[in-house]
Amino acid sequence: MSPHRRHALAGAYATFVLFTAFAGQFWRNLLGWWGFGAAVAIVVIGGILLIADTRPTWIWRRVPKSTFAFLIIATLSLAWSFYPGATALGLAISFVTTFAAIALVLCLPWARIVASLASAIKWILALSIAFELWVAVFVREPLLPNFPDFEVTGEKLPMAFYWSRGLLFQGGPVEGIVASRNLLGMIALIGLIVFGCLLAAGSMRRGPGVGWLVTAGLVFALTRSSTVILVAVVVAVALGFALWTRRVGPERRRHVYVTAAAVLAASVALLVLAWGWLLSLFGKSEDLTGRTDIWNAVIDLAQQRPVAGWGWVGYWVPWVEPFNDLAVRKGVTYLQAHNAWLDMWMQLGIIGLIAFASIVVGALWRSWFLAVDQPRDAAGRPMPYSAASLLPMLVLVALLGQSLAESRILIEIGWLLLIAIAWATKRRQWSNDPLPAQPRPARSSAVALDAPPADLKPPAVTPPAVTPPADA
Repeated sequence: MSPHRRHALAGAYATFVLFTAFAGQFWRNLLGWWGFGAAVAIVVIGGILLIADTRPTWIWRRVPKSTFAFLIIATLSLAWSFYPGATALGLAISFVTTFAAIALVLCLPWARIVASLASAIKWILALSIAFELWVAVFVREPLLPNFPDFEVTGEKLPMAFYWSRGLLFQGGPVEGIVASRNLLGMIALIGLIVFGCLLAAGSMRRGPGVGWLVTAGLVFALTRSSTVILVAVVVAVALGFALWTRRVGPERRRHVYVTAAAVLAASVALLVLAWGWLLSLFGKSEDLTGRTDIWNAVIDLAQQRPVAGWGWVGYWVPWVEPFNDLAVRKGVTYLQAHNAWLDMWMQLGIIGLIAFASIVVGALWRSWFLAVDQPRDAAGRPMPYSAASLLPMLVLVALLGQSLAESRILIEIGWLLLIAIAWATKRRQWSNDPLPAQPRPARSSAVALDAPPADLKPPAVTPPAVTPPADA
């Protein structure tokens, strides 16, 4: 097979993996669980073929050990799980998602992964706009999934059961093909991060880049998701501190970190003192749209098994205790704790919480120093900063901000991106490979996967500085 075709197939596979991780509900609504299973099978088989073709090198010191620690704990939870069948299913899904993330990082350069991430987001945004337009113009009423996993009766169904509510011409909120305004808003926010970083780094042509930035901003606004708006504020603050840290240099970073701690303390004080005002500002009820009731129920369960939890499950399954009636609101059974940290505590206890935190802290530590350290060439001379090196940190901050109100960092795209960032940043601690989203020149046909996609152009190479953090 020619290098060009190998590159095209690898890029298409990566885009499909990321699209499926983002929009799993799209496949389930469109084709049912069998169709979704077929998509997952393509992910697994494609990953095996990619690894067999690429034969990536495995260097143990460049592997985040915390990933294996977490997976071992989750697997061992089969021994004490209250719902072993559901735990086995959850483990299978978690292993597939982890395998997909690791396969991408081992076999593709970071530039190709970022390009595929941008392509997957483009597909979701474009299809979501087209889908909502079709529902608003031709259906003109809320639309149910093609394959509902609930009983459709003559009674009025809760709006959460619908694929789309058809509110595009009313200014939203819109759910898009992913059937969730919070998830679609998060995809749009990650799109803003990706497109913005690529544009600023010169890795994306200005015309298409600005167009996709506007599209992501429009979808972000139409979702009207208060959760994602708050996450966007957190991302903007993180960006501001990263740029400030770059500006002052390593010798004056103490002032940045002290200010960051002060801002964090002030934010906590604001939440405590002005909670009611903030709720009214974002149009939320006192129970945060039922979240506090869910949190209390999850905390009660976690306190019964605080050390090792009830057993790993990932996304809750509605046919087993205690998830069948743990979080029911207005006829809708919710299948997550709406807080990843409480969810983790309930499922794997304190030991699982520590393992999960070690993955997060290690990835955040490395991505932060990748973003703020002065890049240097092979001779150690300083080089200009690249906006693209901010991307892993900003995406991770977005996922962590979302984790306080949603549990999606534990499943699908949240888990995939967390593992991908953890492994990509770890593997480049001891190498000179550039993390900025720019394709390296091919050294041989085996490296020809680095060719740029159609709407990307190669900017200047800016290798990151090497800052060996804790081995998490």
